[in-house]
Amino acid sequence: MPVPTKRVGTASLQHERHYQRAGYRIIVGIDEAGRGPLAGPVAAAAVALPLQRRDLGQLLRGARDSKKMSPAQRESTNTIIKQIALAWAIGRSSAQEIDGCGIVAATQLAMHRALESLGEFGIKADCLFLDYMLLPKCGRLPQVSLVEGDQRSLSIACASILAKVWRDEQMRRLDECYPQYGFAQHKGYGTRAHLDALRQHGPCPAHRQSFAPVRAALRQKGVAFEARAGA
Repeated sequence: MPVPTKRVGTASLQHERHYQRAGYRIIVGIDEAGRGPLAGPVAAAAVALPLQRRDLGQLLRGARDSKKMSPAQRESTNTIIKQIALAWAIGRSSAQEIDGCGIVAATQLAMHRALESLGEFGIKADCLFLDYMLLPKCGRLPQVSLVEGDQRSLSIACASILAKVWRDEQMRRLDECYPQYGFAQHKGYGTRAHLDALRQHGPCPAHRQSFAPVRAALRQKGVAFEARAGA
């Protein structure tokens, strides 16, 4: 008896269509990647999809929360998003900035940078869709904060994918500079292998010194944490 094919989930366009009917034409999805790791930047992506396309859902079939996609799925969907989007952009905040202002503020800063870069396309957002976050400095621009937004909104899901693919590439580059930590494998998250490397080698400049395991490794090396500033 044939085994049923598991249906690939795709984030919905339901919320986008609702706001379209309310008169919002350019909806920009924003999401981040890398809030939790012990090393590397936090990345944010902003993307405006061509919501007028009737085939949009089919073109982006399988696009959803980037953490639930395989690397190959993310890479192929990342390429499609860049090809069909009205505009897309990436913003980042460095480990030093995270240490200086905290992960929430640094994440918002990365999102603002992505939005600013989006302006280079001549795109002016009518509305922002975000995954469980708001940007207080965006003034009167309407914002929609969705819990589990990368599962419920295709615009946010696409931003999630763009941010994740970009950040993973940055961690592979950091791995070339600091191969002793295994950044290419765990992308800076606090795996057992990463924690073991931290204890053995101590932190490197890419580590977020304000995060508890890194601070513990600093203490082990007899170094006190001091908030850093810089890009």
